[in-house]
Amino acid sequence: MKLSDKERQVLEALWAAPEGLALGQTAEALKSATGWSRNTVLTYLTRMEAKGLVTIDKGAAPRRYRAAVAREDWAAEERRGLLEQVYRGSAGSLVAAFLKDGSLTAREREELRRMLDEMEV
Repeated sequence: MKLSDKERQVLEALWAAPEGLALGQTAEALKSATGWSRNTVLTYLTRMEAKGLVTIDKGAAPRRYRAAVAREDWAAEERRGLLEQVYRGSAGSLVAAFLKDGSLTAREREELRRMLDEMEV
């Protein structure tokens, strides 16, 4: 599932509140980052429900909005897409790129080493 940046922002707010948010709470959670009005947030939530990204509990008063997609599932799909598009499916090439460009700290490199040792790769 490919999310637009705006859809991801909405889902980030909903992921932070697994019990769901009312419209006003969702608008408030997004206001500082987006500046969106309550109506704009409602438009996004409604469109995202149609796409299967958000569920709306219409029996609750006020209605509760929840992410219909788990953050972990979205992140896994994004990783797979990155691996395929940029590294031709090679996780080793991805890790090597991080190691070569120096973006990993010494602590992160040690953690990676430990994880690989535990996996017996």
